[in-house]
Amino acid sequence: METARFLEILDAEGQLLAAAAERAGTDAKVPTCPGWQVGDLLRHTGTVHRWAAAHIAERRMTPNRPDSPPDLDGGALLAWFREGHRTLVDTLASAPPDVECWTFMPAPSPLAFWTRRQAHETAVHRVDAESALGTASTPLAPDFATDGIDELLLGFHARPKSQVRTDEPRVLRVRATDRDDAVWAVRLTSEPPAAERVTARAELVGQDADCEVTGPAAALYLALWNRQPFPAVSGDPALAALWQEKSAV
Repeated sequence: METARFLEILDAEGQLLAAAAERAGTDAKVPTCPGWQVGDLLRHTGTVHRWAAAHIAERRMTPNRPDSPPDLDGGALLAWFREGHRTLVDTLASAPPDVECWTFMPAPSPLAFWTRRQAHETAVHRVDAESALGTASTPLAPDFATDGIDELLLGFHARPKSQVRTDEPRVLRVRATDRDDAVWAVRLTSEPPAAERVTARAELVGQDADCEVTGPAAALYLALWNRQPFPAVSGDPALAALWQEKSAV
């Protein structure tokens, strides 16, 4: 996906998040984030937006701790969130393509990294905000969800921080049922997961999986981020349960 597309998604997802938060109210519970209220969600996401924008705007070459969120609530908190989201979108839109700054996962460029990362950050938390309404969430585009699975499996969980590990080597396969090019083999060992995206043809003649999770790309994306159960699980369900228990990032 192109950086411009990620920017469009980031813009739209932030507006949807704010709209859902306004409808639910900042005191509403967030079912997908146990223990959180909508206000906590706004403070977290608004802080991350400002933190990300600062790396681009200030050309930061080392990571900085995010600032503490303000002591705001209600309409003032919503306005603060909207301001930070707009600043992030505008900062990314106006940054030169060759801008240099710190990133924490491989990417074609820092601008591509931050635009993609914040699009997914905001989309997942938009789903959280809509869960507070108790209604079905706005659908995610299959290509965007597929990219998000790529980012999670090949990026986040390739890092040493990942706790999804097994004493004996196992293979978890992730298969999107609505795309022909969306199959991942995730090799689990005592080291961080080693995932690769494979074509359906290559996967069919490749090694067997100990467990396979399947479903539409959007449903798998949210399940892998622990926002909903896996649509379907075959093989050893303990591996799917391990993911849900240990995959928080």
